[in-house]
Amino acid sequence: MDVKDFYFDLPPERIAQDPLEDRSSSRLLVMDRYTGQIQHQMFSDITQYLQAGDCLVINDTRVIPARLFGQKEDTGAKIEILLLKREDNHTWETLVKPGKKCRPGTRIVFGEGLLTGTILEVTEDGNRRIQFQYEGIFEEILDKLGQMPLPPYITHELKDKNRYQTVYAAQDGSCAAPTAGLHFTKELLSQIEEKGVEIARVTLHVGLGTFRPVKVSNVLEHHMHSEFYQVEKEEAEKINRVKQSGKKVICVGTTSCRTLESATGEDGILRAGSGWTDIFIYPGYTFKIMDRLITNFHLPESTLVMLVSAFAGREHVLHAYEEAIRESYRFFSFGDAMMIL
Repeated sequence: MDVKDFYFDLPPERIAQDPLEDRSSSRLLVMDRYTGQIQHQMFSDITQYLQAGDCLVINDTRVIPARLFGQKEDTGAKIEILLLKREDNHTWETLVKPGKKCRPGTRIVFGEGLLTGTILEVTEDGNRRIQFQYEGIFEEILDKLGQMPLPPYITHELKDKNRYQTVYAAQDGSCAAPTAGLHFTKELLSQIEEKGVEIARVTLHVGLGTFRPVKVSNVLEHHMHSEFYQVEKEEAEKINRVKQSGKKVICVGTTSCRTLESATGEDGILRAGSGWTDIFIYPGYTFKIMDRLITNFHLPESTLVMLVSAFAGREHVLHAYEEAIRESYRFFSFGDAMMIL
């Protein structure tokens, strides 16, 4: 399977740089995964595709201000750090720029000494394990010093950092937002519940692995980085009950999908629990529990396009993307949405 099979030409002006004032006023491309038939709607119309007894699965992770700017203690050289994965109270796996200046033993100072970090080692992937030193509560210090880690294709300044959070974000830990959820408002979620649709919460802390480019020609050789997930017992029972009743399990975003597919056995039963997943879903994968998917428009040749293609068929997906480009849909994190039936 060649990575070029998932390429499409995207004009730069189709990349959304700013969130819309009203979250639910995004456009919604609805596609039948069996026929490829397309409908053009508004996101606020999504209730007509949800039925009483269905279950909408949302990822309640919360993005932390994971980007830190500091200086090397000895030279004063500027260093940028992105927090990726917390190992314990003081130690994180991080992405450091410029990495060449940061060998083991290097000390980095943030916020005039409010926070310092010592590089312990360089990982196989070229990331750095850093042990932080501070007084007080790390999360409070991070709120003071950190910035929201917007993707590199967003060049505009984000005026309201809450717009890179879902309205239901609750569990701190992501370095990127589960962007399909950005379209929901509290009012829209209330309408969905009033219709008799169950809402189940799961958690997957989104890491860079989801968004890293595929650098190998053969898709099967790509390695996904692991991300932490959690499914509570009550939520697992809710989702299983809906699935067994013959109603639809609808995932909001690829992160909710990856959580359910990671925690579901070959018998189709979702297990409660927590752990790390590096599941890589690409065409040929058999979905165990997800029936429908709400997602954004993703980058060419990305693992996310591959996941969507596994669910709806590569030809259908690329045709829908071509249609979205012709119809001036907005792409990526702050862009429009797609629902696959």
